[in-house]
Amino acid sequence: MFNKFASASLLTLGLSRVSAFAPPAVSYRSARSVLPASQRANIVVNNMSTEGSIDVSSYMGGAAPEGTEDYIMQQTMIRVKDPKESLDFYCNVLGFKLVHFSEFPQWSFNVYFVAPPGHTSTRGDKTWERCMTTPGCLELTWNYGSEKEEGKVYNTGNADSTGTSDGDKVRGGFGHIGITVPNVYKACERFHSLGVEFHKSPNAGGMKGLAFIKDPDGYLVEVLPQGEMVAEPVDCLGVAAEGGEGYKDNSK
Repeated sequence: MFNKFASASLLTLGLSRVSAFAPPAVSYRSARSVLPASQRANIVVNNMSTEGSIDVSSYMGGAAPEGTEDYIMQQTMIRVKDPKESLDFYCNVLGFKLVHFSEFPQWSFNVYFVAPPGHTSTRGDKTWERCMTTPGCLELTWNYGSEKEEGKVYNTGNADSTGTSDGDKVRGGFGHIGITVPNVYKACERFHSLGVEFHKSPNAGGMKGLAFIKDPDGYLVEVLPQGEMVAEPVDCLGVAAEGGEGYKDNSK
């Protein structure tokens, strides 16, 4: 499905303990491209919405509640159809490393914990202990036999009809996981060369400078910059920065 896995270079990924934050004002600029004035007027996003806002200031600072100081946001779990394809994607395309795996033949499933390199805990001398103290792992769960089923097996939560009895699309709660990279456009050029499927290239739609790619099961992976969001004139799929249809709710 993906080529050049063996020689694929690892991405630099930013991941740390989870903290609440308010997104900064986002502006898009490029040394090589200046968007038309009619579009520049619409590409600054305020920190707070004037409609439907709540006061979040109390959640952004101060001490953690007593007894929670050492809690870790350790994992998100997704079910995967074929563990080999998923490990190829997360390790050879996104640059994660397998931190720990457990096999449970008595219950017919295995679990594989992957995380970005450089963020793995060094606590303890066993992989399980190191895994449980590594923030932001992705747990890939494989139920035996799913790899033999035809087509998609699991609903991704994003306007997906997989697994429904009536064929209607589900407005699911799960949206995506996300990575950050030094340069979204360069990362996406690499993803494109490896045959990765895009849900949104960096210049598609109204929001420029970010992308969504799909893993082998169709789960979305958002690709964001580690700094300012900068629009480049043309992206890896040949989409120009000018224009765009605006924001699209992936759940619908």
